[in-house]
Amino acid sequence: MKLFSVLPLIIVSTLLMFSACSEHPPFSGDSFELVKQRGYGTLTVVYIPAEGFAYIDDRGKLTGVTIDIMEEFRDFLDVSMGLDITYEFVTADRFQQFYSDIKNSEGGVFGLGNVTITEARKLELRFSPPYLTNIAVLITNDSVSELSEMSEIGQQFAGMSGLAFEGTLHQDRIERLIANYIPGTPVEFAGSNTQILNMLSERDDLFAYIDIYNFWRAVERGKPLRQHAAGDLASERFGIIMPLNSDWQPVITDFFERGVGFRTSSVYRSILERHLGEELTEKLESAREAVIGD
Repeated sequence: MKLFSVLPLIIVSTLLMFSACSEHPPFSGDSFELVKQRGYGTLTVVYIPAEGFAYIDDRGKLTGVTIDIMEEFRDFLDVSMGLDITYEFVTADRFQQFYSDIKNSEGGVFGLGNVTITEARKLELRFSPPYLTNIAVLITNDSVSELSEMSEIGQQFAGMSGLAFEGTLHQDRIERLIANYIPGTPVEFAGSNTQILNMLSERDDLFAYIDIYNFWRAVERGKPLRQHAAGDLASERFGIIMPLNSDWQPVITDFFERGVGFRTSSVYRSILERHLGEELTEKLESAREAVIGD
């Protein structure tokens, strides 16, 4: 083969390699070290819209539990360290892309997506201390009789299919439930919590796991859904995520743990009640108290 015939291939390959190496991270923000030196800085906050947690209110303002917690963190940096922080908020649509983007970002980037803290994920991301103890609830259409205990699921859910939010821990839960109680049961997949709630509202042959606040809001809006408390799982905790290269984790940990602890404060309680309501707040806080070490 003549040299000039392979030169275009070499050039293209080199350009592709250079392009891949020079790609910018999805998001970036100022490091804590830089902010501490200058006294000011900009942090990027990426959030998945979620009712109660990160949403636009009637006045067009971004608010919610996780947004308010980040605002309290900003006040903490101002009061305790004299740092002037600006947030750049970015909306994310899909959980898997959101997770990957935060993992591959640099510096002062924070992700708000109600991400469950797991040991496996700690190898890929940095986490804040837990800001919420979640209850994952097993739900169906309300035409399905309530399970009194999980040993009855093989009989009561016979002929039904599992429904899972693909790529989340709820998929793991559904698959584990099926393996333990009703092997061979088929699984269908959804791309959002809203899709799961709509599908269960329209069909009586599906069961799914979903976070309790999603179920709670759907029932308030009149969705025909039933919770099967025998299948409730109340041991998972949500954390704010950061890329592994972030030096902000010790700082946000200090925010959560200083003094009596942010989650035992009246400010934290008022944030939950304002966005989730008193009854749901009480359920979630009771779950927190039941989890040792939270």
